[in-house]
Amino acid sequence: MLTAFTAGLLLITVSELGDKTFFIAAILAMRHSRRLVFIGAVAALALMTVLSVLFGQIATLLPPIYVRWAEATLFLGFGLKLLFDARQMSDQPCVEEQAEAMAVVKQAEEKLPKRHTGLAVVLESFGLTFFAEWGDRTQFATIALAAANNPIGVTIGAILGHAICAAIAVACGRLICGRISERTITVLGGALFLVFAMVSLFELLRLAV
Repeated sequence: MLTAFTAGLLLITVSELGDKTFFIAAILAMRHSRRLVFIGAVAALALMTVLSVLFGQIATLLPPIYVRWAEATLFLGFGLKLLFDARQMSDQPCVEEQAEAMAVVKQAEEKLPKRHTGLAVVLESFGLTFFAEWGDRTQFATIALAAANNPIGVTIGAILGHAICAAIAVACGRLICGRISERTITVLGGALFLVFAMVSLFELLRLAV
């Protein structure tokens, strides 16, 4: 369980820092109550984590060796793609992710009343975060982790990782938005995915013996 917890915590914390959901929370926190934005964002990410773990548990119906192969292939693919993308990036702040997040928030805010209630802020944060995270690589990574590791450990670790990133975003998002290097974050994420791919390959060798 400790291994699953550590894997979920590390993977989510590194992958989500500087992601679109991170900047959505940061931008919303500049306009509304940080506490309400944090509640909405973490609730959305926790729900997404639970759903992903449930999907992962469905995959456990397959033979373990197939699950490990799928996990290793997924992590290897994500790792190589991130490292390839990093080579084409400049060592500048995450301009593209910030722009996408700003567009999403602006579009949502235009549809809401000018005077926001507390519940409206929580629901806005929840909805924007949930739909931005759906189909993200961290969702598939969580599914893969939960399929091959202790689901409770993965769930707790992933939710804590999401909460840490959300807390950083709402607490000091204005400061961080202009200082996060897109290349650095991408390289770290790619390297971490490759580490998990190697761990999965090691487990495959152990199963084969």
